Amino acid sequence: MKTILCVDDSTTVLLSLSAILTKAGYTAEKAASGDEALGKLKGALKPDLIITDLNMPGMNGIEFIKQVRLLPALRFVPILFLTTESQQAKRAEAKAAGASGWLVKPVNGEELLATIKLVMR
Repeated sequence: MKTILCVDDSTTVLLSLSAILTKAGYTAEKAASGDEALGKLKGALKPDLIITDLNMPGMNGIEFIKQVRLLPALRFVPILFLTTESQQAKRAEAKAAGASGWLVKPVNGEELLATIKLVMR
């Protein structure tokens, strides 16, 4: 079973993502901040995909991706942004940091799962 790490400061978003992913047969790990997620990744967690928010207190999503890309075991793990932001400049910055894709909130379950299948090939 594939594991997906969801990083978002919104409990509602984490619960929603977790429900969609679990129903689709994935294992969903949750973290409420970039720092918490990084701690899990530096521990034993090796997800097949990471979904992260952009705007979070402390470490934002772009900084989080930069930190993940410094970890050799996770250098090629796909990372999706799930955010309310839609500006092209932010997308370019995220891509430069190592993001694999971008989804704008709110996203429906079908669109989320279709995008996950595309980036996890």
